[in-house]
Amino acid sequence: MSHATPYISTYLSALTLERGGRRVLNRIRWTIRPGQRWVLVGENGSGKTQLLKVIAGIVRPSSAAAATLRWRLGDEWHAVPYEVRERIAYLGPERQDKYQRHGWDLPALELVGTGIHGTDIPLETLRAAQRRAVRVLLARLGIEALARRSFLQLSYGERRMVLLARSLIARPGLLLLDEVFTGLDPENHRRLLSWLGRLRGQLPVVSVTHQAADVPPNATHLLVLSEGRVVHAGRLRARDVQRYLGVRAAGTAAHLRGSSTGRSRGAALVRLQHACVYLEERCALRDVSLTVRPGQLWVVHGANGAGKTTLLRTLYGDHGVAAGGSIERRGIAPGVPLERFRVRTGISAPYVHARYPRSASVHDVVLSGRHASIGMHRAATAADRAATLRVLRRLDLAKWAQRPLGELSYGQTRRVLFGRAVVRSPPLLLLDEPFDSVDAATRRLLTREILRLSRAGAAVVVTAHAFGEWSRHASHEVELGAGQVRYCGVARAALAGDAAAARIRAQPSRAR
Repeated sequence: MSHATPYISTYLSALTLERGGRRVLNRIRWTIRPGQRWVLVGENGSGKTQLLKVIAGIVRPSSAAAATLRWRLGDEWHAVPYEVRERIAYLGPERQDKYQRHGWDLPALELVGTGIHGTDIPLETLRAAQRRAVRVLLARLGIEALARRSFLQLSYGERRMVLLARSLIARPGLLLLDEVFTGLDPENHRRLLSWLGRLRGQLPVVSVTHQAADVPPNATHLLVLSEGRVVHAGRLRARDVQRYLGVRAAGTAAHLRGSSTGRSRGAALVRLQHACVYLEERCALRDVSLTVRPGQLWVVHGANGAGKTTLLRTLYGDHGVAAGGSIERRGIAPGVPLERFRVRTGISAPYVHARYPRSASVHDVVLSGRHASIGMHRAATAADRAATLRVLRRLDLAKWAQRPLGELSYGQTRRVLFGRAVVRSPPLLLLDEPFDSVDAATRRLLTREILRLSRAGAAVVVTAHAFGEWSRHASHEVELGAGQVRYCGVARAALAGDAAAARIRAQPSRAR
């Protein structure tokens, strides 16, 4: 990648940041030089995102006499961020949420073009040469097919790739990627990892991750944060990846003991029959039939854009089913408001994350799940308060109860919104990629809670890019491809296990 302007060096010394009276970064010392590819790791809430925002000039550090924060652009050092900010590309999940929150539904090509002028929405018409440059970049990232698609109609992972292209089109002098692999299916994950691995020249890159699989092949350095402090900084070595990311990579659902019962315990909670769903005149789901019963744990998997989120939102009632198909929900008949179903259904998804105000306290967010609302529109009952307290304690959220969402990391907020989804102990729980952006400890905590609810008789429907991490737990699965069902039924891993068990039982016993 050629650049018209120099790369950026960054120097931090004794840097401190406080948010809400709490120190989130404590005397950080770090130097980023051209040619370096840093990997930044740490548990949820360790300060990774805030550190990137300070470097990007989005957040101002707390004043301290000994603190130093400087950027070098070319031969000049700068002590104020506005002099270099337009040359720094920062991509995090909050930008993705911003478009969802404001309803900015632009064609992907136009959205990428806003990166040329550094605006959120188009303020200038793209010239022919600029449009060509956007198309060339989309092709290099392998997503040229998305150019004409509306941004808000893309899948979560597809949106992430488009926003990456937006960050790159301005030819930045420093690239900051905050959990950029979140939401990507294996193919887009491979594309992005390959693109990062092919980077040549001196563009400095910082990538935040919780997963060893996300470490670019040409990464050169590792920075580890814990509770706002640097606990490791230096050249990246294989043993460091194993030490700081090996446990995280193994902390997935597939490595935890226990499984769903998979037993049906009553009439269907929700049933789709030959359902087609259209989003802006595009068929997002075609001829889907699915019946979810109590006690089942369904995993919906497939590539970015396969229709996983659309299926979950259709079950919840956000999308209607076209004529010729049908959806039935237990307890909902003509004349009965859909809200009666929603209040009995827990949902945790990125679009809920995007809608929730950053000023809401953790306690009130979890409490709102009792009424399936964004915010509280009625007085809480004693039962509401008691149930909220139980979930706060069970999910280790009580220590944050009065803190606003805006002071939490993205991964911490995902845990809070999971608490909102389960606070009613719902008979049906819908989870859209619940492990995105969370650390290993949170994965284990959420998995235990999901399995506990499933064993208690709740039906759980969870989306995932790969079925493997749920293979030990799923009772049923749906594989989607381009909006169509490729497989729907009892989990194939379970069928294979039953077949193997049958073969063992059929073998004659041998005398010892």
